[in-house]
Amino acid sequence: MPAQCRPLHIGIVGCSAEGAALCYRTLCTEGAALMGRAHAHPEVSMHTPSLADYVDCLDRGDLQGVADLMLASAHKLARAGADFLICPDNTIHQAFALVQPRSPLPWLHIAEVVAAEAAARGYQRLALTGTRWLVDSSVYPDALSAQGIACVRPAEAERTEINRIIMDELVPGVIRAPSVATFQQVIARMQRDEGCDAVVLGCTEIPLILSDANSALPTLDSTRLLARAALRRAVAGH
Repeated sequence: MPAQCRPLHIGIVGCSAEGAALCYRTLCTEGAALMGRAHAHPEVSMHTPSLADYVDCLDRGDLQGVADLMLASAHKLARAGADFLICPDNTIHQAFALVQPRSPLPWLHIAEVVAAEAAARGYQRLALTGTRWLVDSSVYPDALSAQGIACVRPAEAERTEINRIIMDELVPGVIRAPSVATFQQVIARMQRDEGCDAVVLGCTEIPLILSDANSALPTLDSTRLLARAALRRAVAGH
C-alpha cells in the first residue's frame, strides 16, 4: 500500500489494563470493515505507565501529576510514530486541559466522542456511571452540556459502591454476578426516578459487564465509541 494511502497511526495512552485492552482489541478487530480488507487495521501503538502512579495522583487531587504521566506517554508515542492520540480512561480526562496545550500530538477526547454519539441518537438526559473521581468531576457535565444534554449522577451511596466495584473488581479483571446486579439496579432506578433515557458507561471497564442486552437503559460504551471514532479518523487520514 503506498504511504499516502496508509491510515494514520493511532497512539493509545493507556491507564488501566482491562479498558486499554478492550480499546486495543476493538481497533484491531473492527478495522477490517472500514478498510475493506480481511484482518486490516491501522497501525497502533500503546504506552501504559504503572496504574499505581495514576491512582496516587488521583488520591491526592494532583491533576498536574496526572497530566505529566499522560504527557510522558504522549511523547513516547510521538517518537514511536503515532499521528494522533486517544486515552481509553475517562477518569484521567480531568487533566485534559493541562495536557492538550503541551501535547506533541492531537487527541480525541473520550467524553466529547460520547456526547456527540448521544446527540446523534437524540438522547436528552444521561445517567453517568464511572469511578468516584469521574462522577464527581466536570468531565461529562461539560461535554454533554455543550450538546444540550443533561448529565445525572448516581446517589451518594451508589457512587461509593460503583467505585468499589470498578477499582476492586473490574480493574483487576474480576467479574461477579452481584456486582452486575448492582449496576443494573442503579441504572433502573435512574431511569425510573431521574427520567434518564440512556446511560454512559463512563469507565472503560464497565462494558465488560454491561451492554444494551442487560441494561434497563440504552448504553453508551465509551471504550468502543472512542475506538471507533479513532478508526474513522485514521482511515479518513485527518
